[in-house]
Amino acid sequence: NHMTYKLPELGYSYTALEPYIDARTMEIHLTKHHATYINNLNNAVAGLKMDLPECPKKLLTMLDELPEAVRTAVRNNGGGVANHNMYWKVMAPDGANSPQGALAAAIDKDLGGFEAFRDAFTKAALGRFGSGWAWLYVKPDGKLAVGSTANQDSPVMGAKYAGIEGKGVLLIDVWEHAYYLNYQNRRADYVSAFMNVVNWTKVGEYYDK
Repeated sequence: NHMTYKLPELGYSYTALEPYIDARTMEIHLTKHHATYINNLNNAVAGLKMDLPECPKKLLTMLDELPEAVRTAVRNNGGGVANHNMYWKVMAPDGANSPQGALAAAIDKDLGGFEAFRDAFTKAALGRFGSGWAWLYVKPDGKLAVGSTANQDSPVMGAKYAGIEGKGVLLIDVWEHAYYLNYQNRRADYVSAFMNVVNWTKVGEYYDK
């Protein structure tokens, strides 16, 4: 019985995040880009004689256990699957519009407050050269941090692969396909728009976990 990874449901309509993220971008991003990562991941692991976890994020923690021949394909495409799965969840038309509870307290304590967090997160997103992601993540020591990764890397891969290590609670896609139709080269406008659709309810759940 082989594990097959599947494209998730958005949980809201393509138009739900307008005007911040346009419907056309949402549709192409999910049904073309994300779907391609799913297909490529399934193809990469198809011949493996090992039990794979259902959760693609868990798969990313096992890169060193995979045969070298498929490791890069799983890193790139498994990363693409896991990161996008989470990206759709941390945006919503109706999530809390600022951090609450334990997450809010941790942002105050570890990052110097919400404004300081927002500046750091924006800087990480704008400072990532080329394609990648910016993250709010929990380090192995339990403290919150802001950072970025290249391509489809994720902090769960560990520092050896991603340069940062921990568990993501919020991420933003800064590949051009995430914003080019609406914002062209204006990444800063997209990042600032994204901050209006962050589902802080969900981010708080990830943090509590």
